[in-house]
Amino acid sequence: MPARCVRCASELAPTLLACPACGALVHGAELKELAAAATAATGAGDVTAALTAWRRALDLLPAQTRQHGEIASRVQALSRAIDAPAPATSPHAPSAHASSASAPSAHPTATVSKRGWKLGGGAAGAALLGLLGKGKLLLFGLTKLTTLGSMALAFGLYLTLWSWKFALGFVASIYVHEMGHVFALRRYGIAATAPMFIPGLGALVRLKQHPATVAEDANVGLAGPIWGLGAALAAFAVGLAGGGAIWTAIAQAAGLLNLFNLMPLGPLDGGRAFNALSRPQRYLMSMALIAAWLLTRNGVVLLVFFVALGRTFGAHAPEKPNWKIAVEYLVLVAALTYLAALPVPAAR
Repeated sequence: MPARCVRCASELAPTLLACPACGALVHGAELKELAAAATAATGAGDVTAALTAWRRALDLLPAQTRQHGEIASRVQALSRAIDAPAPATSPHAPSAHASSASAPSAHPTATVSKRGWKLGGGAAGAALLGLLGKGKLLLFGLTKLTTLGSMALAFGLYLTLWSWKFALGFVASIYVHEMGHVFALRRYGIAATAPMFIPGLGALVRLKQHPATVAEDANVGLAGPIWGLGAALAAFAVGLAGGGAIWTAIAQAAGLLNLFNLMPLGPLDGGRAFNALSRPQRYLMSMALIAAWLLTRNGVVLLVFFVALGRTFGAHAPEKPNWKIAVEYLVLVAALTYLAALPVPAAR
Protein backbone atom coordinates (compact mmCIF):
# COMPACT_ATOMS: atom_id res chain seq x y z
CA MET A 1 0.00 0.00 0.00
CA PRO A 2 1.52 3.35 -0.98
CA ALA A 3 2.43 5.85 1.74
CA ARG A 4 0.24 8.91 2.18
CA CYS A 5 0.84 12.37 3.59
CA VAL A 6 -0.31 12.68 7.20
CA ARG A 7 -1.57 16.22 6.52
CA CYS A 8 -3.37 16.07 3.15
CA ALA A 9 -3.49 12.30 2.44
CA SER A 10 -1.73 12.70 -0.91
CA GLU A 11 0.03 9.61 -2.22
CA LEU A 12 3.80 9.77 -1.71
CA ALA A 13 6.59 8.23 -3.77
CA PRO A 14 9.06 6.18 -1.67
CA THR A 15 11.94 8.63 -2.21
CA LEU A 16 10.10 11.85 -1.36
CA LEU A 17 11.13 13.80 1.74
CA ALA A 18 8.30 16.35 1.56
CA CYS A 19 4.74 16.17 0.29
CA PRO A 20 4.53 17.79 -3.18
CA ALA A 21 0.95 18.90 -2.50
CA CYS A 22 1.13 20.57 0.92
CA GLY A 23 4.88 20.62 1.72
CA ALA A 24 4.59 18.56 4.92
CA LEU A 25 7.73 16.66 5.91
CA VAL A 26 7.35 12.96 5.22
CA HIS A 27 9.51 11.90 8.16
CA GLY A 28 8.27 14.50 10.62
CA ALA A 29 7.77 12.08 13.52
CA GLU A 30 11.21 10.52 13.12
CA LEU A 31 12.79 13.96 12.83
CA LYS A 32 11.29 14.96 16.18
CA GLU A 33 12.70 11.81 17.79
CA LEU A 34 16.14 12.45 16.29
CA ALA A 35 16.12 16.07 17.46
CA ALA A 36 15.22 14.97 20.99
CA ALA A 37 17.94 12.30 20.96
CA ALA A 38 20.54 14.76 19.66
CA THR A 39 19.65 17.38 22.26
CA ALA A 40 19.81 14.81 25.07
CA ALA A 41 23.16 13.48 23.83
CA THR A 42 24.62 16.99 23.67
CA GLY A 43 23.43 17.70 27.18
CA ALA A 44 25.10 14.50 28.38
CA GLY A 45 28.39 15.44 26.70
CA ASP A 46 28.16 12.70 24.05
CA VAL A 47 29.01 14.77 21.00
CA THR A 48 29.43 11.72 18.75
CA ALA A 49 25.89 10.49 19.51
CA ALA A 50 24.55 13.98 18.85
CA LEU A 51 26.36 14.15 15.52
CA THR A 52 25.01 10.73 14.54
CA ALA A 53 21.43 11.82 15.24
CA TRP A 54 21.72 15.19 13.50
CA ARG A 55 23.36 13.63 10.42
CA ARG A 56 20.51 11.13 10.21
CA ALA A 57 18.08 14.04 10.42
CA LEU A 58 19.84 15.75 7.50
CA ASP A 59 19.24 12.66 5.37
CA LEU A 60 15.49 13.01 6.01
CA LEU A 61 15.19 16.72 5.16
CA PRO A 62 15.00 18.35 1.74
CA ALA A 63 18.24 20.24 1.11
CA GLN A 64 16.49 23.52 0.34
CA THR A 65 14.56 23.76 3.63
CA ARG A 66 15.38 26.10 6.49
CA GLN A 67 15.58 23.15 8.89
CA HIS A 68 18.25 21.50 6.75
CA GLY A 69 20.41 24.64 6.87
CA GLU A 70 20.01 25.00 10.65
CA ILE A 71 20.89 21.38 11.34
CA ALA A 72 23.84 21.53 8.94
CA SER A 73 25.17 24.46 10.97
CA ARG A 74 24.76 22.44 14.19
CA VAL A 75 26.63 19.51 12.65
CA GLN A 76 29.53 21.79 11.74
CA ALA A 77 29.63 23.26 15.27
CA LEU A 78 29.60 19.81 16.86
CA SER A 79 32.26 18.62 14.44
CA ARG A 80 34.53 21.46 15.59
CA ALA A 81 33.79 20.47 19.20
CA ILE A 82 35.04 16.94 18.50
CA ASP A 83 38.51 18.31 17.70
CA ALA A 84 38.55 21.02 20.37
CA PRO A 85 41.03 20.38 23.22
CA ALA A 86 39.39 19.01 26.35
CA PRO A 87 39.18 21.50 29.25
CA ALA A 88 41.45 20.70 32.17
CA THR A 89 39.16 19.78 35.06
CA SER A 90 39.55 17.94 38.31
CA PRO A 91 38.25 14.34 38.25
CA HIS A 92 36.15 15.14 41.32
CA ALA A 93 34.77 18.43 40.07
CA PRO A 94 31.21 18.54 38.67
CA SER A 95 31.15 18.85 34.90
CA ALA A 96 29.21 21.46 32.98
CA HIS A 97 26.99 20.26 30.16
CA ALA A 98 25.76 22.03 27.09
CA SER A 99 22.12 22.98 27.04
CA SER A 100 21.71 23.22 23.27
CA ALA A 101 23.13 21.51 20.21
CA SER A 102 24.32 24.78 18.74
CA ALA A 103 26.67 25.59 21.61
CA PRO A 104 28.34 22.37 22.78
CA SER A 105 30.74 22.74 25.70
CA ALA A 106 31.44 19.16 26.68
CA HIS A 107 34.23 17.24 25.00
CA PRO A 108 33.32 13.84 23.50
CA THR A 109 35.95 12.08 25.61
CA ALA A 110 34.54 13.37 28.88
CA THR A 111 32.72 10.11 29.65
CA VAL A 112 35.77 8.03 28.84
CA SER A 113 37.94 10.23 31.05
CA LYS A 114 35.62 9.81 34.02
CA ARG A 115 35.67 6.04 33.61
CA GLY A 116 39.44 6.20 33.34
CA TRP A 117 39.65 7.96 36.71
CA LYS A 118 37.42 5.31 38.26
CA LEU A 119 39.90 2.71 37.14
CA GLY A 120 42.37 4.44 39.41
CA GLY A 121 44.84 5.41 36.73
CA GLY A 122 43.85 8.96 35.82
CA ALA A 123 45.02 9.72 32.31
CA ALA A 124 46.58 6.25 32.10
CA GLY A 125 43.19 4.68 32.81
CA ALA A 126 41.55 6.76 30.12
CA ALA A 127 44.30 5.80 27.66
CA LEU A 128 43.82 2.12 28.54
CA LEU A 129 40.10 2.37 27.88
CA GLY A 130 40.83 4.09 24.58
CA LEU A 131 43.15 1.26 23.51
CA LEU A 132 40.60 -1.36 24.54
CA GLY A 133 37.94 0.44 22.54
CA LYS A 134 40.15 0.52 19.44
CA GLY A 135 40.99 -3.17 19.89
CA LYS A 136 37.29 -3.98 20.07
CA LEU A 137 36.69 -2.01 16.88
CA LEU A 138 39.41 -3.97 15.08
CA LEU A 139 37.68 -7.22 16.02
CA PHE A 140 34.28 -5.85 15.03
CA GLY A 141 35.47 -5.24 11.49
CA LEU A 142 36.29 -8.94 11.14
CA THR A 143 32.66 -9.90 11.82
CA LYS A 144 31.53 -8.50 8.45
CA LEU A 145 31.28 -11.06 5.66
CA THR A 146 32.15 -8.51 2.97
CA THR A 147 35.34 -7.67 4.83
CA LEU A 148 36.34 -11.26 5.53
CA GLY A 149 35.48 -12.50 2.05
CA SER A 150 37.31 -9.73 0.19
CA MET A 151 40.23 -10.03 2.62
CA ALA A 152 40.50 -13.76 1.85
CA LEU A 153 40.55 -13.02 -1.89
CA ALA A 154 43.28 -10.42 -1.42
CA PHE A 155 45.30 -12.83 0.72
CA GLY A 156 44.97 -15.50 -1.97
CA LEU A 157 46.32 -13.13 -4.61
CA TYR A 158 49.27 -11.97 -2.52
CA LEU A 159 49.98 -15.58 -1.62
CA THR A 160 50.86 -16.21 -5.25
CA LEU A 161 53.52 -13.50 -5.00
CA TRP A 162 54.97 -13.80 -1.50
CA SER A 163 55.23 -16.16 1.47
CA TRP A 164 52.06 -16.71 3.52
CA LYS A 165 53.52 -14.83 6.48
CA PHE A 166 54.31 -11.72 4.47
CA ALA A 167 51.01 -11.89 2.58
CA LEU A 168 49.08 -12.16 5.84
CA GLY A 169 51.02 -9.30 7.43
CA PHE A 170 50.50 -7.09 4.39
CA VAL A 171 46.75 -7.74 4.34
CA ALA A 172 46.57 -7.09 8.09
CA SER A 173 48.36 -3.75 7.68
CA ILE A 174 45.85 -2.68 5.01
CA TYR A 175 42.99 -3.72 7.28
CA VAL A 176 44.31 -1.67 10.20
CA HIS A 177 44.71 1.34 7.90
CA GLU A 178 41.08 1.10 6.79
CA MET A 179 39.83 0.62 10.34
CA GLY A 180 41.54 3.89 11.20
CA HIS A 181 39.15 5.54 8.76
CA VAL A 182 36.22 3.65 10.29
CA PHE A 183 37.22 4.82 13.78
CA ALA A 184 37.36 8.45 12.69
CA LEU A 185 34.08 8.20 10.79
CA ARG A 186 32.35 6.77 13.83
CA ARG A 187 33.83 9.49 15.99
CA TYR A 188 32.21 12.09 13.74
CA GLY A 189 28.95 10.15 13.52
CA ILE A 190 29.33 9.54 9.76
CA ALA A 191 27.68 6.38 8.47
CA ALA A 192 29.95 4.18 6.35
CA THR A 193 30.43 0.59 5.26
CA ALA A 194 32.91 -1.89 6.66
CA PRO A 195 36.23 -2.14 4.78
CA MET A 196 36.16 -4.01 1.48
CA PHE A 197 39.37 -5.26 -0.13
CA ILE A 198 40.11 -4.88 -3.81
CA PRO A 199 42.77 -7.52 -4.53
CA GLY A 200 45.87 -5.96 -6.02
CA LEU A 201 44.71 -2.39 -5.39
CA GLY A 202 44.14 -2.16 -1.63
CA ALA A 203 40.85 -1.61 0.17
CA LEU A 204 38.20 1.04 0.68
CA VAL A 205 35.46 2.22 3.02
CA ARG A 206 32.38 3.66 1.30
CA LEU A 207 30.81 6.68 3.01
CA LYS A 208 27.02 6.82 3.29
CA GLN A 209 27.16 10.45 4.44
CA HIS A 210 29.47 13.32 3.58
CA PRO A 211 31.84 15.08 6.01
CA ALA A 212 30.49 18.44 7.14
CA THR A 213 33.74 20.41 6.85
CA VAL A 214 37.07 20.26 5.05
CA ALA A 215 38.84 19.79 8.40
CA GLU A 216 36.58 16.87 9.26
CA ASP A 217 37.33 15.22 5.94
CA ALA A 218 41.07 15.78 6.45
CA ASN A 219 40.97 14.20 9.90
CA VAL A 220 39.13 11.17 8.54
CA GLY A 221 41.68 10.94 5.71
CA LEU A 222 44.77 11.03 7.94
CA ALA A 223 43.28 8.57 10.43
CA GLY A 224 44.11 5.76 8.00
CA PRO A 225 47.86 6.48 7.73
CA ILE A 226 48.01 7.17 11.48
CA TRP A 227 46.62 3.72 12.29
CA GLY A 228 48.71 2.26 9.47
CA LEU A 229 51.81 3.79 11.06
CA GLY A 230 50.85 2.14 14.33
CA ALA A 231 50.63 -1.25 12.61
CA ALA A 232 53.98 -0.72 10.88
CA LEU A 233 55.69 0.30 14.14
CA ALA A 234 54.25 -2.76 15.89
CA ALA A 235 55.70 -5.04 13.20
CA PHE A 236 59.03 -3.20 13.39
CA ALA A 237 59.11 -3.65 17.16
CA VAL A 238 58.53 -7.39 16.82
CA GLY A 239 61.38 -7.54 14.32
CA LEU A 240 63.70 -5.68 16.68
CA ALA A 241 62.72 -8.04 19.49
CA GLY A 242 63.98 -11.00 17.50
CA GLY A 243 60.91 -11.92 15.50
CA GLY A 244 62.92 -12.21 12.33
CA ALA A 245 63.43 -10.33 9.08
CA ILE A 246 59.86 -11.06 7.94
CA TRP A 247 58.51 -8.58 10.50
CA THR A 248 60.87 -5.87 9.33
CA ALA A 249 59.80 -6.58 5.76
CA ILE A 250 56.14 -6.18 6.75
CA ALA A 251 56.97 -2.91 8.53
CA GLN A 252 58.74 -1.61 5.41
CA ALA A 253 55.85 -2.60 3.13
CA ALA A 254 53.32 -0.97 5.46
CA GLY A 255 55.47 2.15 5.54
CA LEU A 256 55.52 2.33 1.73
CA LEU A 257 51.79 1.67 1.48
CA ASN A 258 50.85 4.43 3.92
CA LEU A 259 53.44 6.80 2.47
CA PHE A 260 51.87 6.38 -0.96
CA ASN A 261 48.49 7.25 0.55
CA LEU A 262 49.90 10.61 1.67
CA MET A 263 50.05 11.65 -1.99
CA PRO A 264 47.85 14.79 -2.22
CA LEU A 265 45.88 13.51 -5.17
CA GLY A 266 42.11 13.14 -5.56
CA PRO A 267 40.48 10.83 -3.01
CA LEU A 268 43.76 9.60 -1.52
CA ASP A 269 44.31 10.41 2.16
CA GLY A 270 46.94 13.01 1.37
CA GLY A 271 44.58 14.75 -1.05
CA ARG A 272 41.96 15.14 1.67
CA ALA A 273 44.61 16.43 4.08
CA PHE A 274 45.93 19.01 1.60
CA ASN A 275 42.41 20.38 1.13
CA ALA A 276 42.61 21.71 4.70
CA LEU A 277 46.08 23.27 4.38
CA SER A 278 46.85 26.85 3.44
CA ARG A 279 49.26 27.54 0.59
CA PRO A 280 52.24 28.31 2.90
CA GLN A 281 51.56 25.06 4.74
CA ARG A 282 51.49 23.15 1.47
CA TYR A 283 54.83 24.69 0.59
CA LEU A 284 56.16 23.54 3.97
CA MET A 285 54.92 19.99 3.31
CA SER A 286 56.63 20.01 -0.09
CA MET A 287 59.92 21.11 1.47
CA ALA A 288 59.63 18.35 4.07
CA LEU A 289 59.05 15.78 1.34
CA ILE A 290 62.05 16.87 -0.73
CA ALA A 291 64.19 16.79 2.41
CA ALA A 292 62.96 13.25 3.11
CA TRP A 293 63.86 12.26 -0.45
CA LEU A 294 67.34 13.77 -0.22
CA LEU A 295 67.95 11.72 2.92
CA THR A 296 66.59 8.41 1.61
CA ARG A 297 66.39 8.65 -2.22
CA ASN A 298 63.07 6.81 -1.95
CA GLY A 299 61.12 6.89 -5.21
CA VAL A 300 57.70 6.97 -3.52
CA VAL A 301 58.71 10.04 -1.53
CA LEU A 302 59.82 11.78 -4.73
CA LEU A 303 56.50 10.97 -6.42
CA VAL A 304 54.54 12.35 -3.45
CA PHE A 305 56.73 15.48 -3.53
CA PHE A 306 56.01 16.27 -7.19
CA VAL A 307 52.26 15.89 -6.65
CA ALA A 308 52.45 18.03 -3.50
CA LEU A 309 54.36 20.71 -5.39
CA GLY A 310 51.66 20.76 -8.04
CA ARG A 311 48.95 21.13 -5.39
CA THR A 312 50.92 23.94 -3.76
CA PHE A 313 51.00 26.22 -6.79
CA GLY A 314 48.16 24.97 -8.93
CA ALA A 315 45.15 24.43 -6.70
CA HIS A 316 42.87 26.51 -4.54
CA ALA A 317 43.93 26.63 -0.90
CA PRO A 318 42.11 27.94 2.19
CA GLU A 319 43.37 31.16 3.73
CA LYS A 320 43.19 29.87 7.30
CA PRO A 321 45.95 27.39 8.23
CA ASN A 322 45.18 24.10 9.95
CA TRP A 323 48.19 23.30 12.14
CA LYS A 324 46.75 20.07 13.53
CA ILE A 325 46.60 18.53 10.07
CA ALA A 326 49.97 20.06 9.11
CA VAL A 327 51.76 18.61 12.13
CA GLU A 328 50.17 15.18 11.67
CA TYR A 329 51.16 15.15 7.99
CA LEU A 330 54.76 16.12 8.80
CA VAL A 331 55.06 13.44 11.50
CA LEU A 332 53.62 10.83 9.13
CA VAL A 333 56.05 11.82 6.37
CA ALA A 334 59.03 11.53 8.71
CA ALA A 335 58.03 8.23 10.35
CA LEU A 336 56.78 6.49 7.22
CA THR A 337 59.80 7.57 5.17
CA TYR A 338 62.05 6.06 7.82
CA LEU A 339 60.12 2.76 7.79
CA ALA A 340 59.98 2.67 3.99
CA ALA A 341 63.76 3.04 3.85
CA LEU A 342 64.48 0.12 6.19
CA PRO A 343 67.09 -2.31 4.84
CA VAL A 344 65.32 -5.63 4.61
CA PRO A 345 66.83 -8.99 3.62
CA ALA A 346 64.99 -11.20 1.14
CA ALA A 347 62.39 -12.40 3.62
CA ARG A 348 59.18 -12.25 1.65
